[in-house]
Amino acid sequence: MLESYFGTSIIGRARRKGLFTLNVTDIRAYTLDRQGRVDDAPYGGGFGLVMTCQPVVDCIRAVKAGLTGTVRTVYLSPQGALYDQSKARELLGYDNLILLCGHYEGIDERIIELEIDEEISVGNYVLTGGEIGAEIIVDSTARMIDGVLSDPECYLGESLSDGLLEYPQYTRPRVFEGKEVPEVLLSGNHAAIKQWQYEQSVERTRRKRPDLIGDENK
Repeated sequence: MLESYFGTSIIGRARRKGLFTLNVTDIRAYTLDRQGRVDDAPYGGGFGLVMTCQPVVDCIRAVKAGLTGTVRTVYLSPQGALYDQSKARELLGYDNLILLCGHYEGIDERIIELEIDEEISVGNYVLTGGEIGAEIIVDSTARMIDGVLSDPECYLGESLSDGLLEYPQYTRPRVFEGKEVPEVLLSGNHAAIKQWQYEQSVERTRRKRPDLIGDENK
């Protein structure tokens, strides 16, 4: 699942160029259970299974032992803080990210206490596993690595980079089914274009995502 996603498109090309390294580690390879189990029934009863301490902790520690530089260990969990662009930029500052993908009914709490630096949620909903959340974090951070995109402006000027949604975009033709490209974009007046783009970003954010509007843009 993960290798398929990270082997395609912009992120796949960047990985093949060596702009960043991504390794997928199978927790099951670290279990000492003869049956290869990595989960068990929860104490106190309840539905489902819980991932056990030994294989998960041993796996994380083995991965950490092979790393140099700063490391941030993240557990993908609906109980974590909501992920956003500012968190993506923060995570980009670490040399290494370890992303733990939970499964079943979650993981033993002691794993979090022993090895996890922070929990992150990618939304107010529950998934069957943390793999999709891990893809989101890797994609959103890796695209800001130098050389992954053609120019830093590709991500610096897009939606949420400055807390606002991106302004409307247009391309050819100039008129389509009676709808015309705004005249200011054809004027060649770069100062006027920049001002229009900013005003459109503020207006669009107020209309579509008022929760993002800061005091300076109200």
